[in-house]
Amino acid sequence: MKAAPFAAIAATLIAGAAFAADNWYPSKYGANDTIGAANNLSPASTLAAAKLVKLGKTYALGVVTGPDTPAYPPRTYQLVVTQSNDGTGQLLGSNKATANDDILMSYVGIGSQLDGLGHLGIDHRYYNGNHAKDFVAPDGLKKLGTESVPPIATRGILLDMAKLLKTKVVPAGRAFNRKEIEAAEKAAGVTIAKGDVVIFHTGWMSLAADKKKFMGGEPGLGKEGAELLAARGVVAVGADTWGVEAVPFEVKTEAFPVHQILLAKNGVYLLEGMNTAALAADGATEFLFVLGQPRLQGAVQAVINPIAIR
Repeated sequence: MKAAPFAAIAATLIAGAAFAADNWYPSKYGANDTIGAANNLSPASTLAAAKLVKLGKTYALGVVTGPDTPAYPPRTYQLVVTQSNDGTGQLLGSNKATANDDILMSYVGIGSQLDGLGHLGIDHRYYNGNHAKDFVAPDGLKKLGTESVPPIATRGILLDMAKLLKTKVVPAGRAFNRKEIEAAEKAAGVTIAKGDVVIFHTGWMSLAADKKKFMGGEPGLGKEGAELLAARGVVAVGADTWGVEAVPFEVKTEAFPVHQILLAKNGVYLLEGMNTAALAADGATEFLFVLGQPRLQGAVQAVINPIAIR
């Protein structure tokens, strides 16, 4: 056998040893925990966030989801209205009641979405070391489903990276790490704290009409930045991009390392495809963030429309 294969095997063994030494489970929230950083929510943080409401102005952070929504392939969307006719269908009762109903045939990870803790892992292990063979089934997750995520009503923070970097749209592959995050905090006059939801505005959503360009890359969180936010105790991290993290990835041979750091290792949820334009236009930096996701049993993800209230 030639030397090259031996070298490859040795490199694999070394990498495996390094991986084994990276003790990322059990979770700091307990070996049986299933909600991750949602443990950092509290009545006190909700009450404090409620005090941020001064204007009574609300912002829908979800985009309209439909067949033309950019989506990570092969995800698709289709809606069928079951009573679609010419208005001459069956009448109900003496009061002539008529109705429509619909069936949704769609990936759940499309449009504005919540990534649950069972979405992305490391070598088939997910949050808290749960192995796929023990909880993943064709009819839904038996653990870590998004139906178990508690209601989130806490402080939201918008970090306007486009403004910080003096551009309308931050370019694809631009990573936000400690330096950029701390600069954005300073510019916004806020300090990220335990229980917060942090959302990045990059201007990337303005490219959504061009699916190829929009899905071809994105600016976003880097690995160091993800570690920083997890250490701060944030509940969730979002962005006006399809995947929150910088693509192309910081290390070319890796795939979605920020997802692994946040979801698998730290139980921090991801909020993808957030509509941040109105918040950024109004110069909003902190607000009451409210999310009650659909409680679909066993779901890996959820189509969401979080609300920011100022």
